[in-house]
Amino acid sequence: MGNELLDIFLLSLTSMFNPSLLAAVTVMLLLDNPKRLMTGYLAGAYLTSMTVGLVIALSLPDSSTESTSKHAIGPGADIALGTLALALAFVLATGRDQPIQQRRQAKKAIKHNARREAGKATESLPIRLLGKGDPKLAFVVGAALSFPGASYLAALTRIHKLDAGTGATVLIVVAFCVIEQLLLEVPLVGYVFAPDRVSALIEDFKGWMARKGRPAAVIGAGLIGAALIVSGLARLG
Repeated sequence: MGNELLDIFLLSLTSMFNPSLLAAVTVMLLLDNPKRLMTGYLAGAYLTSMTVGLVIALSLPDSSTESTSKHAIGPGADIALGTLALALAFVLATGRDQPIQQRRQAKKAIKHNARREAGKATESLPIRLLGKGDPKLAFVVGAALSFPGASYLAALTRIHKLDAGTGATVLIVVAFCVIEQLLLEVPLVGYVFAPDRVSALIEDFKGWMARKGRPAAVIGAGLIGAALIVSGLARLG
């Protein structure tokens, strides 16, 4: 069970770096009264992620054939995911993704300018809704953007295989969802207790990400990849 819980924790950290969540948090921090907006978004995110996660984790089939099959392919899936994470770390460390990023940015700029010249909105619908500054709309956006992604679905499979009982499964799913939203929860808690200090820390964090974001991503992907591979190999043995 220890290896499975470690896998689930690592997947929760991976799931935390969701591009949609990062964009939403950035927008809300720049608007008036970000505390209310983030509270609304977080409530919507909890509603969707916890409800859907519990439904999936508690309703997966339990037949012995399927259980045996899952355990048989489980180590291979861990090793495959770990290999992909190490490959990502290598690509980021060597800068091999930069030409692709530059082409994507150029295409995005062309599309952005074309929409602006045509008088169309240049931002996505969720960002436009958040820009209205309404906590109720933030709730809707949070709920819509928080359906389980690949990392969460992989974690739900592992949670189900733990066969830890209903109560323990609920606690693990809730803990996963809380970790998944840390990028939103940390500044929100800070705004409650020390808003001025949090504003300064957020600016420092943005600067740190601009300087050290890539090395941090390389280290994180490398550690996650190595842990998944070791876990997979241990389960094969």
